[in-house]
Amino acid sequence: TLRAPSRHSTFGIAFDIDGVLVRANKPLCGSSQALARLYQEPSSESTYVVLSSSLIDCGGYTEEKKSLELSKLLKINSCAFVQVFLSHTSFKELASCYRDKRTLAVGKGEPAQVLRHYGFMNVVAMDDYVCEFESIDPLEQYKPWSRAGSATLAGRESQDVQAVFIVSDPVDWGRDIQVVVSDVLNGGGNPLKVGGKAPPLYFAADDLIYQSAFPVVRYGMGAFRIALESVYTRLTGMPMVYTSFGKPKPATYKLVRKELEKLAGSVDPLQTIYMVGDNPATDIRGAKEAGKPWFSILVRTGCFRGINNDEEFPADGVVDNIVEAVDFILKREGLD
Repeated sequence: TLRAPSRHSTFGIAFDIDGVLVRANKPLCGSSQALARLYQEPSSESTYVVLSSSLIDCGGYTEEKKSLELSKLLKINSCAFVQVFLSHTSFKELASCYRDKRTLAVGKGEPAQVLRHYGFMNVVAMDDYVCEFESIDPLEQYKPWSRAGSATLAGRESQDVQAVFIVSDPVDWGRDIQVVVSDVLNGGGNPLKVGGKAPPLYFAADDLIYQSAFPVVRYGMGAFRIALESVYTRLTGMPMVYTSFGKPKPATYKLVRKELEKLAGSVDPLQTIYMVGDNPATDIRGAKEAGKPWFSILVRTGCFRGINNDEEFPADGVVDNIVEAVDFILKREGLD
């Protein structure tokens, strides 16, 4: 159905990044040109404004830093019409609960800096946390990147961890699973204390797979969560209690919609929000479960390579790439 252009924003667009716009920090063919059609500064005679919220699964960096990185990579100007929404952006909602409580930040990039940016005031990164305990990582001597011999505190002087946040995909799975399960969760927040209640555990995302530069999909944070959960359950005989955010969780789509409508600056809600993604199990499933006004578009440049629609999580539309996705949206909105 084509709609006549309106002088107010009636639709928004949420793009996944990896597998849709870029792959391994390289723009996919046509992505810059496709975005340029949406991000051009509207003139006073323009009859519409296109809003875009970029959904990324596991950044490990602040939204501002990622926005600047994407702007340079895709050769677009970061402007008021663009909102970068990372999977860990949802952690902002928890900042007031853990403001002064010691939290453990796990993952690649700058996970502790991300939490501090959201308002967490007492954060320690996993790389720094393991330095507080002698010999906590028995394989440290075999890791060229480790900070061997840098332990700075006696274990019992370390504050108890009140919550664990998996901000992005961890690099050292073995060490991080050992420390989170055996030492923090089972130790009630401190490796050298016996028993105690396990602190809350949060995951920024739950994607099992994602598309990188390698032609075969790679394991994401969801795979790490499965490994962590498997070890925990085998050791304790109990199910692991945790909370995960990101796609396809309804809360993530609710927050993105809220941000888009705030950017639109209209009292009327957006009539349609397009989710353009490459992963049926996360991007498409999340949009379908979120319901109206979400409209899902599946591209074939990432995890999905099928000829027809995905059988388990069929999208509202299937196209080859981001160029075709933008064409589809503009035509559907009567703007092309």
